[in-house]
Amino acid sequence: MTGAPPAAAPPVRYRVTARTAETADTASIVLEPVTDALPPFAPGQFAMVYAFGVGDIPLSVSGIDGHRLTHTVRAVGAVSRALHGMRPGETVGVRGPFGTAWRLPDTPGADVLVVAGGIGLAPLRPLVERTLAAHRRTGGPAVLVGARTPADLFFAADVERWRTAGARVLTTVDRPDPQWYGEVGVVTTLLDRAAVDPPRTTAYLCGPEVMIRAAARAVVHRGVAPDRIHVSLERTMHCGTGHCGHCQLGPLLLCRDGPVVTWSQAEQLLSVREL
Repeated sequence: MTGAPPAAAPPVRYRVTARTAETADTASIVLEPVTDALPPFAPGQFAMVYAFGVGDIPLSVSGIDGHRLTHTVRAVGAVSRALHGMRPGETVGVRGPFGTAWRLPDTPGADVLVVAGGIGLAPLRPLVERTLAAHRRTGGPAVLVGARTPADLFFAADVERWRTAGARVLTTVDRPDPQWYGEVGVVTTLLDRAAVDPPRTTAYLCGPEVMIRAAARAVVHRGVAPDRIHVSLERTMHCGTGHCGHCQLGPLLLCRDGPVVTWSQAEQLLSVREL
């Protein structure tokens, strides 16, 4: 699924209705349209979100509830800091939807494997929600989550709710603190406990590029076909419509041809140094 609004489409005004601090430098903001709403977003797509007077940046959608959108933003630059600091009642501009979406399995009862690193869980969150709703009678997805430290784990309340709803959620951290009694190590160490049947599994991966490469190769090694592994890639995006070329990865313009692609598309491109 691809969203391709006109390059010159003006931003639509949305109001911040809630804000949740996720980590020390990351927050989720809930947006609702002030008047007109944008077309529906699908899990995996992104928006260009504009902080008035500062600029706009691409942000994946971490929650979809009708026309209500949630974006999870880390404060790293001028625009992201402005959005991170938004409080309920303030307004932003939103354009979209842009890009390709996660493609849900076509086969009823297929196993779903989600592998997330750090803030990579944000664009996977709507997919987990939709998969849980679709698998109420057949069991939920396997969700493997890795983070640098316990303080960097996202969506703690959602994770517990997913477990209650039937998802098999496993978490690990690179650097534990004295209060951490869970798994320690990279997220790929959890794969042997995922309890999925590789020939009938569809996998979804998002996180740092080095994690995506390692996890995708490990999932292939366990018997999942590369064209059933979907990854969300990140490059510097500017226009959102494939006109400026900032997000080029080989023959792909990720704002238009991605960010979600199959591992069969991405593997060779991510193997080329400095591409």
